[in-house]
Amino acid sequence: MRRHGAGARAPRVTRLRRRRPLRAAQVGGAPRLRLLLLALPVAFGTWLALPVPALTAHVPPADRPAALPGLPWLRTSGSEIVDSSGRVVMLHGFNDEALLPATATVHPVALDARDAQLIEAAGFDVVRLPIAWSLLEPERGVFSTSYLDQIARDVALLNSHHLYAVLDMHFLAWSPVYGGAGAPAWATLGWVPDWAFGQTGNTPLRLLSPAINAAEAYFFLTSDWQDQLLRSWRFVAQRFRNDSGVAGYDIINEAHSVPLPPLRFDKDQLFPFYARAISAIGSADPNHLFFVENDALDDIPTAVVPIHAPDVVYSPHVYTDVLSPGLGSVAQAVRTHVDEVAREAAQMATPMWVGEFGDGTGPGAVAWISDALADFNAHHAGWAWWVWRAADTTWTIRSADGTSLNMTFLRLLAQPYLAAAPPGVSSGAPDGVTGHLEVSVAADHGPGTIRVAWSTLTLGEPSVSASCAATASWDGATARLTLSVPPGASCRITLTRAAG
Repeated sequence: MRRHGAGARAPRVTRLRRRRPLRAAQVGGAPRLRLLLLALPVAFGTWLALPVPALTAHVPPADRPAALPGLPWLRTSGSEIVDSSGRVVMLHGFNDEALLPATATVHPVALDARDAQLIEAAGFDVVRLPIAWSLLEPERGVFSTSYLDQIARDVALLNSHHLYAVLDMHFLAWSPVYGGAGAPAWATLGWVPDWAFGQTGNTPLRLLSPAINAAEAYFFLTSDWQDQLLRSWRFVAQRFRNDSGVAGYDIINEAHSVPLPPLRFDKDQLFPFYARAISAIGSADPNHLFFVENDALDDIPTAVVPIHAPDVVYSPHVYTDVLSPGLGSVAQAVRTHVDEVAREAAQMATPMWVGEFGDGTGPGAVAWISDALADFNAHHAGWAWWVWRAADTTWTIRSADGTSLNMTFLRLLAQPYLAAAPPGVSSGAPDGVTGHLEVSVAADHGPGTIRVAWSTLTLGEPSVSASCAATASWDGATARLTLSVPPGASCRITLTRAAG
């Protein structure tokens, strides 16, 4: 055995170096994963909020022929709907589902002459008529002239009582196939299951149906069914191109983002579709208003995209705390939502007209209606109540059998209002129950008469008191008071219910 001695080399001693502590990032991927998980929602939120440029729809110049008596052509001017004389027009009225097919959730009653008479006598000037794509185009590429004739008959009936019609392409739970209204059977995806979750109609749980979600997503993500719907719209528009009694076309009822991402849906699908639809319909009829709605996903704000086109009206629906009850003050919730949609209309640079609102569900309905009307008036917005007449609903004004009227609701809704007024004319808060309206006329008011809607049915004849040499002419048959104020005169006119 070899020993260490003189001249022998000492054994090498290996010293261990102390290693520095590893940083957290070097230990593993957990912190990086946490960072990634934090970044993902930020990135998603940023993507949702990314703006898009304004859209343009191409519509030829209008070529409006002579108007029907008492129903002048309507157009937009800034934030107002105006008539051919430049008077600001306010549209107050109802929805009526007479032209929809009966399904599990739609219970139409035929519109008759008495309906039109009552609506006119109560001072209203418009009826929004939902129409059915399923009846317009029952087979792909085959359009129903008989159904179009039926639409024309109802429009003519309304026009004969000085009522405008807004034609609304109505959707509810996508299609009658799913118990709602809208698309024909050929525009559904039959291989996708329809799980109803015990619900029917356009309730929140109904929106969970895979079949409805898939159909709506396919519609908005492709041009296939869109092309056909726009062909149906042109079929309708060609018929009414020269009819001043049609106020305009509501392009699609209550489109919503489910199952697509909210906000992005509005910017990437809904409003581009609106622009495309306005161009398509306008190519057949450049003479009418185009109504575009908000995203109908409850009260979530809509990411509106301005559309450069003539005669566009923003037409949100308001059912705050009705279809999906919320928390806190109902009055405040309604005001907050109406303020929000008014801001959206301002972003669109269009007039606002509330195409649907209503509440007939409980003891709070009267207060809800009063609050909603006050908020609409504050934003100078017209509206249409859902619904005038239908079976199996507590929201109806006239009963399905025609024997009774809901006078509580009708008195609230039949407020006096400025149906048509020159620039420089305004009104205070109306009272439809006791009958009261204050009209203010500036000295630099525009030319033309002032037309005040005053319900003959609920208020009788008005009494007029003026601070100037204004003249008044009352027509009880049309529920209209016509006021004339001398040029250059300022005036305060008080309307009350006449004694007796």
